[in-house]
Amino acid sequence: MKQYALATFGIWELLIILAIVLVIFGAGKLPQIGEAFGKAIRNFKRSFKEEAHEVPADAKRLEEGERTEPLPPGRSGTSAEEERAKSSVERG
Repeated sequence: MKQYALATFGIWELLIILAIVLVIFGAGKLPQIGEAFGKAIRNFKRSFKEEAHEVPADAKRLEEGERTEPLPPGRSGTSAEEERAKSSVERG
């Protein structure tokens, strides 16, 4: 069984890609594209950092014994449509 590595890009491949992008979008749009790409990467990293802070807080609350309140009797947490479908199948 062969194992394939992810594609690696050398300097020549990156230069060819840059040239194609430059031809398609033009030199005027290149800074805007770079800015948008940079913002996307920053938002992606920020979302991971926020998630990393939320997970330990949730785990700590669970360890301390904080529990969610149970649903009232007769409520299974499903929507009304699901309840109607379930009851019609049970009757049918």
